[in-house]
Amino acid sequence: MSLLIPLYVHPAEDPGAWHRLIRAAARTYAVVLNPADGPGAAPDPAFTAAADALREAGARVLGYVDTDYGTRDPSAIADELRRHQEWYAADGCFLDRVTATPDGLPACRRLVRSARRSGARTVVLNPGVHPAPGYVRLADLTVTFEGHWSTYVSAFSRPEWTARQPPERFCHLVYGVPEALVPLAVRTARERGAAVSGPVTGGPPNPWAQLTPALTWVER
Repeated sequence: MSLLIPLYVHPAEDPGAWHRLIRAAARTYAVVLNPADGPGAAPDPAFTAAADALREAGARVLGYVDTDYGTRDPSAIADELRRHQEWYAADGCFLDRVTATPDGLPACRRLVRSARRSGARTVVLNPGVHPAPGYVRLADLTVTFEGHWSTYVSAFSRPEWTARQPPERFCHLVYGVPEALVPLAVRTARERGAAVSGPVTGGPPNPWAQLTPALTWVER
């Protein structure tokens, strides 16, 4: 099982969740670090300690950056990436709310190239839907579904081109999953061509404030 973990809660607010995550680091694809909708205005010692512990336990740490569907100034994004690396030694980046259309692809390509030149070894794109195929070739991992479990069950579809890509290039982030159905959510993602997933039981406004039960689920 390979899990992408966006845990958007301060370590001081829920230290137990962070301790469980560190203990289960080997089961993760990566952990998304998001101190303040990005790196914040100054280093946060609690997140620095968490990032260090995660890396020591074998996890990749990705710095969260919101691209606002291509409307943010690229220099502001580059500055946030730099702060993630300098303050938290991020291994890569999680670029949230990226565009998905062919028109947005050139700007996204420039953004990813800039991130890699600045030292991002792992780049995850999150359009939250299936984008134009070129986006998948830019990133190490692309989130092609982000939404509620009910939508995932009833309305998910994927374009034919995704079947020609390795499942390891795709991730599904599903929230509002009943706890008893979390193992099913992981299996469903695999069946739908996504080797990486991140099912959580929480809901809006911040579904990612709680740790996924999948980390403690023992596969049979």
